[in-house]
Amino acid sequence: MNAAAILEWSAVVASLLGVWLMARRRMLAWPVGLVAVALYGGVFAEARLYSDTLLQVVFGGFLVYGWLSWHRHAQEDGAIVIAPLARRTLLRDLAIGIAFGLVLGAAMHTWTDAALPWLDAMLAALSLVAQWWQARRHIATWWLWIIVDVIYVGMYLVKSLDVTAGLYLVFVGLAVMGLRAWTAAGAGQAMPAGSHHG
Repeated sequence: MNAAAILEWSAVVASLLGVWLMARRRMLAWPVGLVAVALYGGVFAEARLYSDTLLQVVFGGFLVYGWLSWHRHAQEDGAIVIAPLARRTLLRDLAIGIAFGLVLGAAMHTWTDAALPWLDAMLAALSLVAQWWQARRHIATWWLWIIVDVIYVGMYLVKSLDVTAGLYLVFVGLAVMGLRAWTAAGAGQAMPAGSHHG
């Protein structure tokens, strides 16, 4: 196995662990996520997916923010409290994400040799919206991750990043798991004090 393959497999393992912990609402998800984005920064730079490479750097900042945010809202058992997302905020965040994706795509198309500048940029931008919602503890994060990850599977297959495509297929499954777990947790929060168990 060459160095590039070892790097990609290491990134896969760290990413799977991070998303699984996130779906379980565990604080350890954040430091594991930081390791994963550092590894994937290297993988995407090698594949000339520059928007994704930049995305990993920004993800790092979001992960630190999310870590601090979750720490402030953790329950006694370490799990975090789900927060509602207003429709107006949802639409505003999506609009900002799409606008950013178009600007980034134009920049990558014009000034770099990026392989899939428009698609890569839009997926990167929407991933940032999903990461923001995750840090803010909104269930909608999982719906957006499901959509983005399904499209990522196709993009990585086109770029012959088969292992990463497989990873994102697993991410779709984990996102469905996260959606179900967070929805149940959100419903549980509405129960009277003392009747909820983690």
